[in-house]
Amino acid sequence: MAILVTGVAGFIGFHVAARLLARGEAVIGIDNLNDYYAVDLKRDRIATLQRDHGAAFRFAQCDFADDEALRREVAADTLGSIIHLGAQAGVRYSIENPAAYIRANIVGHANMLELARHGGVRHLVYASSSSVYGGNRKLPFSVDDRVDHPLSLYAATKKSDELMSETYAHLFRLPQTGLRFFTVYGPWGRPDMAMWIFTKAVLEGRPIRLFNNGQMRRDFTYIDDIVAGIIASHDNPPPDDDAVKAGGSVAPHRIYNIGNNRSEELGRVVHLIEEACGKPALKELAPMQPGDVPETFADISAIQTDLGYAPTTPIDQGVPAFVRWYRDYHGV
Repeated sequence: MAILVTGVAGFIGFHVAARLLARGEAVIGIDNLNDYYAVDLKRDRIATLQRDHGAAFRFAQCDFADDEALRREVAADTLGSIIHLGAQAGVRYSIENPAAYIRANIVGHANMLELARHGGVRHLVYASSSSVYGGNRKLPFSVDDRVDHPLSLYAATKKSDELMSETYAHLFRLPQTGLRFFTVYGPWGRPDMAMWIFTKAVLEGRPIRLFNNGQMRRDFTYIDDIVAGIIASHDNPPPDDDAVKAGGSVAPHRIYNIGNNRSEELGRVVHLIEEACGKPALKELAPMQPGDVPETFADISAIQTDLGYAPTTPIDQGVPAFVRWYRDYHGV
């Protein structure tokens, strides 16, 4: 039986597929290769998987928000499990193009639930987001906190996904795990994220914009630690035992934070990028952006207790690793 990975041409999906393939799994990867950011980067990720893993990896260009196309490309009865990482990402873009988020993140998630339900898969793992914590002021963010006040449509769609999953876990006893990721970075990252934007600007001698006048903190989490949490979650489906799970469900549905369990000052990250690039950053202070929050900080005690998850990569190691990859990939 194969493992289906959605969003396989994306940053996290690519790394998860590579880890699964490296341990001998058969992986079917789907992605619609949309142009939210450079399609060439997405194609390079797919080409890397195909080169390194051959016939164990099958890629299909498919929009999972299109139910008919999904069913044509993926036979549900061939799947052992699903890792659903595909989504329309980005907090700020959701203000400009809300329809893309409704289609990909809500309609698409419903389609994946139906595929999992009718295929009888052993486990559906899906990507939520730390953005669901919205206006919460209590830190660190815990999966036991209420998340009723999203500050962006992106966050609202991810909370909607969690609610739909809870319903399917309750009605159809479909084992599921939802993962709230915290500021993921690392090699093969996304061009719309701060690590990439800052590194590119520093190397090109252009200014970087620091929102909230630079008074920002994030729980920066290296990609290898994110993947470790995803794989551990995938390998341990929640039991259908009526016991209360992480996140509060008594159905076979868990919610976990996956973060580094440290809230880092943005200025510290910029300094590490400067050191790795060997050049100082030109800085412009700017006000807070709509839909953004000043600080994120993950309480990872639930996934630590249940699965033994423990992040191992501090930003002092992770930031230089990203910059080295960026310079190698771009030849700069």
